[in-house]
Amino acid sequence: MPYEVEQKFRLTDVAGFEQRLAKIALSIEPAVLQVDQYFAHPARNFAQTDEALRIRSVGGQNWVTYKGPKIDTTTKTRREIEIPFESGEHAATRYAEMLVALGFRPVAAVRKHRRYAACRWQVTPVEIVIDEVEGVGQFCEIELTAEESGLDAARDTLVRVAQELGLCESERRSYLEMLLAGR
Repeated sequence: MPYEVEQKFRLTDVAGFEQRLAKIALSIEPAVLQVDQYFAHPARNFAQTDEALRIRSVGGQNWVTYKGPKIDTTTKTRREIEIPFESGEHAATRYAEMLVALGFRPVAAVRKHRRYAACRWQVTPVEIVIDEVEGVGQFCEIELTAEESGLDAARDTLVRVAQELGLCESERRSYLEMLLAGR
């Protein structure tokens, strides 16, 4: 089962960061709007178990995602299961209605403008994103996927890429946690 290995950093100088990123990126895409609708489980507290269930909508595309608990104290390494489903706003609304009918409760929607950058660190593909999150701020996320046997190497790659980009203080809270804390 693959793991998502990620680190997030608050950006204070986006223009300077973009210049450093341009030196290592294979490509940088234009911004897209992502809307993540999070749900609370009817029988357990995801805030306590460090899990998440969301519906992500990007343009007309939709996914449902389960994120398991973080498994270390320095990165946001966790199991992630993501499944696409029917396109369109109506499909996302119907899926949310089904979750509510099953006892899940809507928590909040995180809206962000995200730019993807494809990179390679030595031979490892790395995804870097620049996020402008409504009500939260601007961030960079560095992410890759690894099997359990490769987690240490993946974490090492994250550290080296972050150093190359001049990023030092990572943020372990999710955008949802930051949004809720700011309310």
